[in-house]
Amino acid sequence: MNKIALPGTIWVASDVHLGPAVPATSEAFLSFLEAAAAEASALLLPGDIFDAWIGDDVIRQPPPWLATVLDALKRTAAAIPVWLGRGNRDFLMGGELAEAVGARLLPEPALLETDYGQVLLTHGDELCIDDEPYQAFRAMVRNPAWQQEFLGKSIPERLALAQQARGESQAATQAKDAEIMDVNPGAVETLFRETGVATLVHGHTHRPDRHVLEVAGKRRERWVLPDWDCDHARPPRGGWLAIDRDGLQFYDLELA
Repeated sequence: MNKIALPGTIWVASDVHLGPAVPATSEAFLSFLEAAAAEASALLLPGDIFDAWIGDDVIRQPPPWLATVLDALKRTAAAIPVWLGRGNRDFLMGGELAEAVGARLLPEPALLETDYGQVLLTHGDELCIDDEPYQAFRAMVRNPAWQQEFLGKSIPERLALAQQARGESQAATQAKDAEIMDVNPGAVETLFRETGVATLVHGHTHRPDRHVLEVAGKRRERWVLPDWDCDHARPPRGGWLAIDRDGLQFYDLELA
């Protein structure tokens, strides 16, 4: 198991879905990074920070919105440890990006050794096993051969393919039963049994909540991170999870 020792107060946020079309969400995220640098001991971003990531080479000549985010991440990482995780939208994030902003890549999953105790952190999409078409897609795009072929295309070609895939995904999502896009209870129970942890944190499903369950006669907790949308959602939404010696606690963005 990939263990990371993280004393102090840990902030965790996912599913921000940054891109050129969400300026208000980007502004909220920039303010969040500034607060994290001042108040947290470490920051973990376990996936879907970007709405799409077509390869680390985009940072060599980044568009203005991305340059602003990269600069903010770099400032934060100069103040506290920052860890970047891969989600279903930004699974192509790699070492070049992490090095450029002074961050590290999160293993999948990551076992956090916190002042509260052990916390297992993952993006969460691998637990949605009832969505078989998505799992087939996930296996394809996580294949090194597929990634090598995709990254061999030009940036405009990759952007076009990403936009096409996003449109197809949105259409498919509208046709699916909402329940199959949530985590599978059996997959969650298996993860608890195999790892022995009492606390699991994940994002992906956009269903923030704290679930208490019993597995193998022991009390377990599953904390689901919120997604962010300050541009289209009414009211705007977003937030993060803090972990310290006293436990876990959700915080909502302070939005006007």
